[in-house]
Amino acid sequence: MRRFLRKIKSQSGQGMSEYLIIVALIAIAAIGVVTVFGRDIRELFSGTTNSLAGNQTTNTAVKANVKASKSLKTFGKYTAATGD
Repeated sequence: MRRFLRKIKSQSGQGMSEYLIIVALIAIAAIGVVTVFGRDIRELFSGTTNSLAGNQTTNTAVKANVKASKSLKTFGKYTAATGD
C-alpha cells in the first residue's frame, strides 16, 4: 500500500509539468493565429457590431465574377472561346 501511495505522489509532478507544456503550446499557437489573422478578425467583428447597432457600412468584399453560362452540367468543361 505504501509503495502505491509513493507512486501516485511521484507522478503528480509529472502530470502538472505535462499540463503546463500543453498550455504553453496552446498559448503560442493562439498568439501566432492572432498575429497572422488579427486585422481580419477585428474587421469582421467591427462589421458585425456595426450592423447589430443599426449602422450602415459599406461592404468592402469583392464580388466574384460569375458568368451566366456556367451550370452544373458544364462545371468541369473549359471553353476556349469564352474563356471559362
